[in-house]
Parts: sequence; structure tokens; C-alpha cells
Amino acid sequence: MNIIIAAVGRFGASRGKIGAERTLFEEYVRRLTDHVTLKEIEEKRSLSSASLKKAEANKLLATIPANALRIALDVKGKSLGSAQLAQRLGGWRDDGVRDLAFLIGGADGLDASVTDNADFVLSLGLMTWPHMMVRVMLIEQIYRAQCILTGHPYHRA
Repeated sequence: MNIIIAAVGRFGASRGKIGAERTLFEEYVRRLTDHVTLKEIEEKRSLSSASLKKAEANKLLATIPANALRIALDVKGKSLGSAQLAQRLGGWRDDGVRDLAFLIGGADGLDASVTDNADFVLSLGLMTWPHMMVRVMLIEQIYRAQCILTGHPYHRA
């Protein structure tokens, strides 16, 4: 299965060094057996919040395959435990899903055109997290799900 993480904003470098979030993200990607692609987009025009969200939505959706199963990350989505997420990912894999796209919005969140048309809306909880940390938390949970599905001892619940 191909996993695409399409996100608003770019991992930045701090003082010429790769940031800690990107390093951690890449470590989990390295551990995964599935192919993972990070697609970062930016909208640099000065727009109103609603117009910005719409422009970001269009760019996010343009980065993923048309047939991808779309999972939008949104605070109003469904919260799953790690085992439940593993069960969903395993089910999609077993159903033959080839491309699985996780969509992460910008500072104002995702436009309704993304969440309303997503195949699943996932919440990582009610707390607000920096967008770069959301990428790390998401990729760690994808790795944890893989460990659960393969019986690896990483997950201890």
C-alpha cells in the first residue's frame, strides 16, 4: 500500500540544521514497510481565512491520486485507539486499497470540501497541536499500527 501524507506547510530547517520534527518523521518512515510519500504544499497569497482554506484544499487534493482513499485529519473526526486504527488500516489493505492519503490542513484547518468528501475523518484528539508535530504523531501511529498488525512487540497494550 502507498501512503501519502499531504500537508499544508513545509518542514523547515533551523539554523541550517534539519529540524527535530523532520528527523523523527523520517525515522518512522524508515521503519515502515509501506511506501510513504510526504507531499507538502504552501499557499503564499494573502487571503481571507475561508479563501485560504479553499486554496489549500485545492492544492492538497491535486497532490494525491484521484483513486486514493482519503483520510482527513480534523478535530471533529472520529478518535480511534491505536488498535482500532491498526484494524482500519489492515482492513483497507486487505480490501486492496492501493493509495491511502492522509490530508493535514493549515493553521485554519481543512476546508469542508475536503472533510465532507473524505472517506474517513480522523481526529488525533481535542488538543491543538503544531502542524509539524501532527505529522510526527500520525506517522508514529501508522508505524504502531504496522507493529500491531505484524505482532511486533513495539506496541504494549
